[in-house]
Amino acid sequence: MAAVTPTRLCVGTLLWLLTLQFFVVETVVQAQYELDYSRVDDVISLLGASVSRGQLLMNASFVVQGLLILGGLVLLRPALVGRGAQVATAMLAAAALGVVLVGLFPLGDQDTGHRFGAFLYFVGSGIGLIGLAYSVRPRSEALGTVLALLGLFTTAMTVFSLAGVTNILGEGGTERAAAYPLPLGLALTAVSLVRLVNRPLPSVGDGARPDRRALREQERAERARRARERDEALEAAARPAGERRTDDGPARVRTGAGSADVPEDDDDFDPDDPWATPKRQREA
Repeated sequence: MAAVTPTRLCVGTLLWLLTLQFFVVETVVQAQYELDYSRVDDVISLLGASVSRGQLLMNASFVVQGLLILGGLVLLRPALVGRGAQVATAMLAAAALGVVLVGLFPLGDQDTGHRFGAFLYFVGSGIGLIGLAYSVRPRSEALGTVLALLGLFTTAMTVFSLAGVTNILGEGGTERAAAYPLPLGLALTAVSLVRLVNRPLPSVGDGARPDRRALREQERAERARRARERDEALEAAARPAGERRTDDGPARVRTGAGSADVPEDDDDFDPDDPWATPKRQREA
């Protein structure tokens, strides 16, 4: 895939950095909430429900968040490599669609659409971060490791939230543990790609870990080399003992100690009298 142009890189980076707006808007809307609101006990969607004074602002933030995720993904997609890029593209797009649905169908008004959107966001976030980790790992193993850990943590928290295992962090705390890593991971990826994207990807000879296809090619080449060496050894063993292969002429035969090498195609050579010259053999 073609390299990311500077314009695409800058705009895509900006879009993924702006996903951090979610934390700002959440804090502002929580401050406007009339009733007591706890981030540990209350879910995020409650800030976008009809009981919230900042309902419109929170739901708009949800919709904008989805558009930012999708826009950055489209622009930065050429910087992602391997099969992980395909997984990241599909799952991050699902997460973007999910958070848009959360904003369009607020909690308490359209619960079915809202819960489906939340499900898409949480599942897409965890798997998308893992796919993103593998797609950037050829550029930076450290970045890939961090994203993979975020993805695994998000997936675990999603399972706990869906299963109702919220005794430790609370319902709101568990949901936030599943929701927060995605914007953090996207922002970290965007900043890192600015520094890494123009560097050439390391090749297998530079110490990078080869992929499975490269390993298979190396194994086939090694088997072919061993087979060729075995055939040459068998051919050499089957060749008569008197034959010798030289680099600058035909094979020659040596018939006795101290005798001169005589070409095989010399018609005047008498094998019964190796000491006789060709002239003596004709006179005999």
